[in-house]
Amino acid sequence: MKESHLLKQVVRSLLAGQLKAAADPHRPHWHLAAPVGLLNDPNGFIEHGGRYHLFYQWNPLGCAHANKGWGHVTSTDLLHWQHELPALLPIEPYEQSGCYSGSAVSDEQGRLTLIYTGNVKYPDGSRTAYQCLARADGMGGFAKLGPVLELPEGYSGHVRDPKVWHDGRQWLMVLGARTLDDRGEVLLYRGDTLDGWTLVGPIAGSGRGGLGEFGYMWECPDLFALDERHVLISCPQGIDPRGEDYRNLYQCGWLAGHFDGTQFEHGAFHELDRGFEFYAPQTTQDSQGRRLLFAWLGLPEENEMSQPTLEHGWIHQMSCPRELFWQDDWLCQRPVAEISALKGAPTRFEGAPDELPALAIDSAWLELALSGEGRLGFGAVAELVWQPGRLVLRRQNWQSGEWEERSCPWLGGKITVLCDRSSLECFVDGGRQTLSTRYFPGENPILSARCDGDDSKICLDHWPLAACLVQ
Repeated sequence: MKESHLLKQVVRSLLAGQLKAAADPHRPHWHLAAPVGLLNDPNGFIEHGGRYHLFYQWNPLGCAHANKGWGHVTSTDLLHWQHELPALLPIEPYEQSGCYSGSAVSDEQGRLTLIYTGNVKYPDGSRTAYQCLARADGMGGFAKLGPVLELPEGYSGHVRDPKVWHDGRQWLMVLGARTLDDRGEVLLYRGDTLDGWTLVGPIAGSGRGGLGEFGYMWECPDLFALDERHVLISCPQGIDPRGEDYRNLYQCGWLAGHFDGTQFEHGAFHELDRGFEFYAPQTTQDSQGRRLLFAWLGLPEENEMSQPTLEHGWIHQMSCPRELFWQDDWLCQRPVAEISALKGAPTRFEGAPDELPALAIDSAWLELALSGEGRLGFGAVAELVWQPGRLVLRRQNWQSGEWEERSCPWLGGKITVLCDRSSLECFVDGGRQTLSTRYFPGENPILSARCDGDDSKICLDHWPLAACLVQ
């Protein structure tokens, strides 16, 4: 009865709000966004049955962080997506405060199975969490199987975001966790079945692996092998800025090392994206052997609730799909090759920045070779400043009107910028660094440039990108 009532509310919200959301000039042309309401973490990213499946945290009833379930889209090419039935809605007692993030696997019988966190908040401010299963029901939906793991001893109610995989012998799970004394950790579990788990212990976190004090909570862990090394991606909360590092409220980064099945020996923590909005990434390995990634181009608890898209009844979008690869022992990212299919006729410019012709960047792919010092303007509210050894992404804060910046090291190599109405994704030195941000330039923004020195030069290739909307 409760599910029926909630489904009616979802349908009403979609019918009332979809056209309004689609008419927003900030609505992306080819990035994924929810039809209405709030989207945040990517969940359950997997290639299964000949299609890519991507689930996402979704509040279909509004733009607040409430009523969290899982939306569901599928694709054969990572570009043309199709809406499926909502996968999860928070209707059971063990998930009454939300169906939180998780992952998807093909189970022992080849059935698509979801593993997610059921969140329960109590009136006194305390909370608990359950790790839960749901399995494809053959009719386009998912049948919930209930909790398979409760809180481990010694941990707070902040234990969530299961990422599950099979190593050829057993199922493994990593979970983000917060101890009772406020240390962030990543927990490892093993199980012979998806409903029977044994805690191995923490494999990374604050005070471990030479990191020192490193946050009170590690969200959204993802552990995987890439070539001959292992990578742990996670989102530590509670790290103070250090110079030009860790400038966002919450961080997102990677550790590389060796995982032997029980322990993870790793090196230093590196930010995965040094821009303003990039959080809760999730990866999968596809049938081509690529390690692919989606992330949320958003960040909780900053100035998200003043974004202008709220007037149109929606908020947030995904990153472009990215491929991970190694370059000189550094984890790098590039846009997936499929995006090139959206490219239109190219335009090339070589010369001084002040001579750059007006180029439309509403939806565009830019390849840049830069020398000297200068800046590129994206509309009137964002710019990319290049200096010897350093790139700076600046934007006008849409809430305060003040200019703010994020930066990354630059070796002087190629820069790729993907523009899509209200987002910029910059891939620096062939993907060694990335800078991603939302920005709100209004309709038909134009690329501009100017010199900050006498020897500035630009070599620029520009392609418009066609729209590719979710069906």
